Amino acid sequence: MSITVTLPDADATRAYGRALAEVLRAGDLVVLTGDLGAGKTTLTQGIGAGLHVRGQVASPTFIIAREHPPLGDGPTLVHVDAYRLGSLDEVDALDLDASLDEAVTVVEWGEGWVESLAQDRLEVTLQRPRGGALDDDDLDDAAAGERVVTVRAVGARWADVALPDVDPVAG
Repeated sequence: MSITVTLPDADATRAYGRALAEVLRAGDLVVLTGDLGAGKTTLTQGIGAGLHVRGQVASPTFIIAREHPPLGDGPTLVHVDAYRLGSLDEVDALDLDASLDEAVTVVEWGEGWVESLAQDRLEVTLQRPRGGALDDDDLDDAAAGERVVTVRAVGARWADVALPDVDPVAG
């Protein structure tokens, strides 16, 4: 099962992340794929807001992984950036499987690295149709511009789950 949604800007991408958080629970793995500036961290910010977690959700590029505990009874958000990882041994060293059952784990640049962690997962691809990756003009206004988000549900966990399939801003 997969859903594709077109989102007009970063605010709508965050709103879609909040809608996606409504179907997430502890033990879920979300693998994000997309070019630089496609909206992976922006979507994760929305997921964090929807899960009501502590701390600012920002790209963990240099520290690789950040843990955001819940403000209430919900799951922890583990936010990983696999961009700088060079081997499966480095992925194993993160010990993501130790917290997988208690957290929602979101991995940016995770395609090809983390699928073995969970038989059930969401594979999310983000694209910016205006040339894909950010160009020099876009760097000044990274919040602007349409994103196309495709969410592919893998595994039995998602068989009866309705993924958000409309622009949450337009309703």
